[in-house]
Order: sequence, then C-alpha cells, then structure tokens
Amino acid sequence: MGVESLPDFTQSARQRWESIPANIRQRLLTNVWCAHCRREVTITNFSGTINSGDLLLVGKCAECHGDVARVSEGAYRPWQAMGARNG
Repeated sequence: MGVESLPDFTQSARQRWESIPANIRQRLLTNVWCAHCRREVTITNFSGTINSGDLLLVGKCAECHGDVARVSEGAYRPWQAMGARNG
C-alpha cells in the first residue's frame, strides 16, 4: 500500500511512516492483534497519529472488521529491524 493512499495520517505520523522501509511497514500492517479473532490479523482502513512519541495506527480487522490498533514505538532505527543491539 502506497503512502499516498493514506489520507488520514497526521503530518508527523506520515513522516514517521515514510521513514520506515516498505518491507517493515508491510510487516507492521500484517502483524496486528485482534481481540475478537484472538490472533494476528491485517489492519485495514487505518489512520495514523503520533501518541506519546509512538506511531499509532488505528483501523479495522481485515477478517471480522472489528476495531484494532498497532503501535510502533519511538522513531524507526534500522538496527532494530536487523535485530542488532545499540551499544
């Protein structure tokens, strides 16, 4: 999904989202917990904001259409995606 198709992102959330590589963004979207389905699902029809310094995606479960959310903590750091430790 291209960033240009995300009209409900705040400016700061869009900037944070764009700083994350596409393959990691895809993993974030397909790794969302749904309390109703009781498993990982894909988030759809989502919007993005920054909340307490974290990127918050709020949308719907692709399967049951219930409300779901995904938090990506802090700023994206490439070494976190590669599993390396800082320091």
